[in-house]
Amino acid sequence: MKRIVLLLAATALLSACGLRPLYSGGSTGPVAQALANVEVAPIEGKAGWLVRNALQDRLIHGGSGPQYRLVVKLDDSIEGFGVRADDAITRERRTLRARYQLVDEATGTQMVDASAGSDAGIDVTSSEYATIAAEDTALERLSQTIADQIISRLALFAVENQKAIQAASAREGQ
Repeated sequence: MKRIVLLLAATALLSACGLRPLYSGGSTGPVAQALANVEVAPIEGKAGWLVRNALQDRLIHGGSGPQYRLVVKLDDSIEGFGVRADDAITRERRTLRARYQLVDEATGTQMVDASAGSDAGIDVTSSEYATIAAEDTALERLSQTIADQIISRLALFAVENQKAIQAASAREGQ
């Protein structure tokens, strides 16, 4: 009985904390509307191709046309850091960093300027093929992670932008 009362009390407290779902409103919500109007500019290199495809997979298509342009610059590096007594590298770290800007197509105003990044550890084996395959797999995973981080930040921008628009229209109505 105590557990039920505690559960109900915790539910009541959490519902009063002001948390709201980020993607509320479904396909008509502010996040979906903003993401539907983002065009991803081409990104250089293999990592760029992977990140751009991951971003396009996550963006909602079918908007009224691009209102925003997402410009992404990547820095991809591999660093060896595990060294045996014979100076052979046994471990690598692949790091992928993205600097991105969301630009309003109509005004050229930079709406978001942020960065995202992640890294992955890679075991270096005696098989060169296995090492190259591990590096490629790490790049694919890092591209997905970077895309998730960018989309999360764009979704947050959409919510903040919607709140600013609502506040401005409320001031005009007074």
